[in-house]
Amino acid sequence: MSALDRAAVERFGGDLAHVLGGIVPPDAPIALAVSGGPDSMAMLALAAAAFPGQVRAATVDHRLRAAAAAEAQMVADWCATAGVPHSTLVVAEPIGAASVQARARALRYDLLVRWAVEVGATCLATAHHADDQAETFLMRAARGSGVAGLAGIRVRQRREGVDLVRPLLGWRVTELRALAIAAALPFVDDPSNADPHYDRTRFRALLRDTPWLDPAQIARSAGYVAEADATLQEIEAWLWTTRKVVPEEVGAPDLQSWLDLADLPRELKRRMCRSAIRSVRAVNGITRPVFDDSTNIEPLLDALAAGKAATQAGIMVSVRGKVWRFAPQPPRRAL
Repeated sequence: MSALDRAAVERFGGDLAHVLGGIVPPDAPIALAVSGGPDSMAMLALAAAAFPGQVRAATVDHRLRAAAAAEAQMVADWCATAGVPHSTLVVAEPIGAASVQARARALRYDLLVRWAVEVGATCLATAHHADDQAETFLMRAARGSGVAGLAGIRVRQRREGVDLVRPLLGWRVTELRALAIAAALPFVDDPSNADPHYDRTRFRALLRDTPWLDPAQIARSAGYVAEADATLQEIEAWLWTTRKVVPEEVGAPDLQSWLDLADLPRELKRRMCRSAIRSVRAVNGITRPVFDDSTNIEPLLDALAAGKAATQAGIMVSVRGKVWRFAPQPPRRAL
């Protein structure tokens, strides 16, 4: 392996410290999600150089491609030469044919977060970069996403006691690939990244073929939206504590959510609905269908505004006066 550019190593160290609030705890394990692509291999090499002895790496084998096991071994071999502990995490259950990328992403993060906790890490870094952020912004804008969706890939999120961080959101894909090549790092290009069946691939091609669409500037816009989203989240947290209602006749209120939302602006209703749906799904163990920030809930809001009940992601939402009730969707009756 060729030596890494020292300025790039220092830049990465500063970026990781920044997203963690100003400092990387010395001697604390730093968990990295490494797919084997040029972006994640560049991150792995940068992290190993910036924080020697602290890095732990993991590669997820989704069992979707025959080559995935060999790619995980490639990462493991590099880690062995660099003195970085590595784990290969294998998805146990078949992902299926529907919503493949969303389902794979959910399973991947579940495995990675559990692994990070096991190795004693309090942060888990992924190699998402500015071009990923630009693609996400455009994809969600094309779907009519609101503020939460347009905020794109968050630089830092808390998940089950682990800080999920993206220290490369200020880096371009071209410079990461160039770094990987210059340092003679092994890497592979996932063929799904060129599959036009996926929306992201089409938006990647749009950015590549449209010079006046600047991914760095689009990513910057996503960052500004994320700042607005953070402010709205604070308002949402306050509303969650002040707008909850528990009718006396409800026998198991912990399995439901009742919220007084009638007089709120639509954006706050949208956010409270998402929070309530997530809460009721979590407490009732509902995991399918996938529900995330990109899920469209506008038809649900329209129905509720008209006083009609509707379902979303396995949750039945009904209206009683000013109060909206969120509960698990009743099972369908057999014909």
